[in-house]
Amino acid sequence: MAFVPPTAEQLALYLGLEEISGDRADLLIEQAVALAQSVVKPLPDEATAVVLSVAGRAYVNPQQVSYETIGPMSVQRPTGSGGLYLTKSDKAALKSLAGRGGAFTVDPTPETADPSPSWPIDDGYGAGLEYEPGWGWV
Repeated sequence: MAFVPPTAEQLALYLGLEEISGDRADLLIEQAVALAQSVVKPLPDEATAVVLSVAGRAYVNPQQVSYETIGPMSVQRPTGSGGLYLTKSDKAALKSLAGRGGAFTVDPTPETADPSPSWPIDDGYGAGLEYEPGWGWV
């Protein structure tokens, strides 16, 4: 099944807004989908949550204001403020939803490997003792 982008109504519901600017929301959703596809393509069906998060972040706080004082008016914006962006968590979630990332192991042993010892067992070792597997020289 192909990824279906969320609608402006879904973004409004996600943000808890009764009214939303449909054209602006559609543009932000479209751009959020494009950003998500730069990490994983094709997008998995569950990527809707990440797309809504990215678009919602840009809709609610387009200038990325991180500090605001009402008194004698003070605002703090990070450098390169504004726009849509994917956080590290967004990228990790997209990769995880697509079945990528995480830990894995690589077995370097060839399929033709023999599990028996590759060295000769020294029968003369142990001064007259007999070798018993699991017990050693007895």
